[in-house]
Amino acid sequence: MEYTTLGGTGTTVSRLCLGCMSFGSGHDWMLDETEGKALVERAIELGITFFDTANVYSAGESESILGDVLAEYDRDEQVVATKVRFAPDDAHPNASGLSRKTIEQELENSLDRLGMETVDLYQIHRWDDATPIEETMAALDDAVRRGKVRYLGASSMWAHQFAEALHVSDRAGYDRFVTMQNLYNLAYREEEREMVPLCEREGIGMLPWSPLGAGYLTRPYEQDDATTRGEHETALGRPYREGGGEEINRRVEELAAEKGVKMAQIALAWVLSKDVVTAPIIGTSSIEHLEDAVEALDIDLSTSDVDWLEEPYEPVRVSGHE
Repeated sequence: MEYTTLGGTGTTVSRLCLGCMSFGSGHDWMLDETEGKALVERAIELGITFFDTANVYSAGESESILGDVLAEYDRDEQVVATKVRFAPDDAHPNASGLSRKTIEQELENSLDRLGMETVDLYQIHRWDDATPIEETMAALDDAVRRGKVRYLGASSMWAHQFAEALHVSDRAGYDRFVTMQNLYNLAYREEEREMVPLCEREGIGMLPWSPLGAGYLTRPYEQDDATTRGEHETALGRPYREGGGEEINRRVEELAAEKGVKMAQIALAWVLSKDVVTAPIIGTSSIEHLEDAVEALDIDLSTSDVDWLEEPYEPVRVSGHE
């Protein structure tokens, strides 16, 4: 395993982050407590120390499963991230959004499910048009000052919104976001227009979600019938097959064959080659795929490899902000 710092902070994290959206119930691809425990335990064996979940994943089941497993290990060795913004459809109105009330109560609920007094990284799970960003940043800053949160992060949004949030924090002297968890992969690079340069300028570490394009970059174009989890994400309108997507897929396949590795490992190695990336979120439900991801750390892509993989890219629909 390789390690780096969390954005511009001094906290060390593994170069891969295990995403825990698959823990819980509600979809065929989800893992129950026993299966989730096995995946986390293997991740720890492989040297992964960074775990990402959210209050909305299986209505909190994901947090509970992750917390129960990590309770059996040295908590100080792990870095845990969770999120606030959304809530199950049947929840009360103040269970969602980024108001002070929502943030304060949902943070307490998340900490209770995780079995922790402090969460390492607390992220807003998209923008909230209904709440002034000044209220959101003040509430998040208070959470840090109360010792409930160590660092703050954000997720997919427009670059101008992220810049506004950073400006509000700087103007008021609040703790600022140190990470951006956004949609970014070889077949979706719209973030390079504004968000990536903003993160580079501000010293923000990126935590890309869906670094393999919901499975699109893991199998030949003709076989892209998607996994059940991939179908779930593709249904949200991810534009991986648009523009130069087909040629990108074919080049990933060709380079993987040339190097004797898997397509997923080439796609992941590309994400890892970007200096702005702290750790991609590996949202697998398979121990085998997790092991493949760790092996991708050993793949060195040359500058010409990267240029050749990127060359077919064409602009596509902006996605991931919803």
